Amino acid sequence: MNNLLQERLDARTIIFDGAMGTELYKRNFFVNVSYENLCLTAPNVIQEIHQAYKDAGADVLTTNSYGANFNNLCKFGLGDKVAEINAASVRIARKVSGQSLLIAGSVGPLGELTEAAGKSDADAAAMLKDQISALASEGADFIQFETISTKLDLTRALAAMDQFGFGIPYVISCVFQVDGTMPDGTAAEEIFALLKQTAVPPTAFGMNCGLGPDQMLTAFEKIVKLSDFPVIVQPNTGVPKNVGGRSISMCSPEYFTTYCMRYVALGARGVGGCCGTTPEDILDMARSVNPLARIQAHKAVLTKEPENPGVESKPFAERSTFAAKLAAKKWICNIEIVPPQGYDLKNTIEKAKRCREAGFDAINIPDGPRASSRVSAIVTAHTIQREAGIEAILHQCCRDKNLIGMQGDLLGCAALGVNNILFITGDPPKLGDYPFASGVFDIDSIGLIRVQNRLNHGLDLAGKPIPMPTCAVIGAGADPNAIDMEREVRRTREKIQAGAEYIVTQPVFDPEALLRFMDLVPELQEIPLIAGIWPLASLRNAEFMKNEVPGVVVPDSVMERMAAAQTKEEQRECGIQIARESVERIRSSVAGIQVSAPFGNVEIAVGVIR
Repeated sequence: MNNLLQERLDARTIIFDGAMGTELYKRNFFVNVSYENLCLTAPNVIQEIHQAYKDAGADVLTTNSYGANFNNLCKFGLGDKVAEINAASVRIARKVSGQSLLIAGSVGPLGELTEAAGKSDADAAAMLKDQISALASEGADFIQFETISTKLDLTRALAAMDQFGFGIPYVISCVFQVDGTMPDGTAAEEIFALLKQTAVPPTAFGMNCGLGPDQMLTAFEKIVKLSDFPVIVQPNTGVPKNVGGRSISMCSPEYFTTYCMRYVALGARGVGGCCGTTPEDILDMARSVNPLARIQAHKAVLTKEPENPGVESKPFAERSTFAAKLAAKKWICNIEIVPPQGYDLKNTIEKAKRCREAGFDAINIPDGPRASSRVSAIVTAHTIQREAGIEAILHQCCRDKNLIGMQGDLLGCAALGVNNILFITGDPPKLGDYPFASGVFDIDSIGLIRVQNRLNHGLDLAGKPIPMPTCAVIGAGADPNAIDMEREVRRTREKIQAGAEYIVTQPVFDPEALLRFMDLVPELQEIPLIAGIWPLASLRNAEFMKNEVPGVVVPDSVMERMAAAQTKEEQRECGIQIARESVERIRSSVAGIQVSAPFGNVEIAVGVIR
């Protein structure tokens, strides 16, 4: 049996399409007609929808055959069209898919059998046989049993595959409640026990319909721990909410994407959409999930310990002046300066000199912050060290180069003496001015920390010796304000385990949130933590930080203080005072601070430490 689905799932996380019914309804095909019969009466419309999902980035197109069984079609007087409709659904999808995309032959539950269709188990088996045979004969790559919500529907599907052995892979996709049971109360453990007893087990297991993105995540966390099969997740867009008397869907493409990325991070091998999802949802999701899928694929390689442990790394305190100060537990004051958008570094050098004179220990250099295009961060860091007489801390992000290129950059940093490096995953291109640029993301910050740690021990990313070990001071980021705190805590611990030697946080406006975060990560008692500090330059700056900068939370109390300041000068002084108060509150708990220079104005940052 040729199992293309298995090959794709083994290679990477794959993108399924979204809802067919939602798109048909938008095109004024109402629910009093058979949507499946549109394969015969309006094939161009079905093809148009498939094309939209292909253009959005789907790897799998699902045939418009969900209810194309004898029991359902009889309700529309179409009982004699089972084979014709199912075959047509595959042909239409294949016109769009070509050979690059997979076609899932959709088979929905039979539901309550009618007198006309027959009510015996044999009748049910015959109906499934007719539908699946037509889909398989016409060339579907696999069968997807969708929206199975009862144990009866599940056993019917499994019996059909066991009894007739169609020679085609299949997926069982069930509806779940938040507690991980099907709507009829069948427990997940019972479902997987039935799957393991079948003569021909499914290639993958799916979760679709029933729940919106957030509730589906709760159910998925239970299911993925129980499943021995690759899991595919396809949530609805969520239940519309009544807002001012109007029914409004609160699920934007960005919201849908956020949760799909969480499914992948927790182990989903396929993601797509069910009721309410559109090509716009799949487009936004595919842009973010495809790079993340590559990250998950590379993790397995980079988590393996090399057979050769390499040489002993250079003592931490000897790698840079910054490292020596950390090792000596001296109070650290760093400042962040963003590289210019042009290539003239004169003004940047003058700012760096001013910061050195003011008492800052190092200059933090972001790498394309918020997916912007700026002069090379490596060039900026090297030039500052050479001409301003102060060390730089270089951001190295995973967005713009593949693994080979990133390793080359790390070796280049060692050659230039840029040894202080802060590893971040990086913002996706869609957040910046170039939304259609490719985000490479061969790996995330955890994996890149492992690569640098190996280089420090004289090994490249393949575990092969290099002539001279690097001596990087390995840093990582953390977000004490993360919405998904459990995930942030887990990833921070993984960064430390991978080799991070100090942590720098996102800007902190709520000192108590930072202290709570530190309590959740016991490893932070062992390595230095540097708190990000952003002195707000104005009320407008505060509003921007609160509403438009990912990972930053500005408390209402801070907003109220900024709003109470009348003039721009008063707002600036208020922002500096709030920053100073935050520093004093956390000073005894952290190794130092990293102060940002709003709009490149280093004098505001200097005001915080003066």
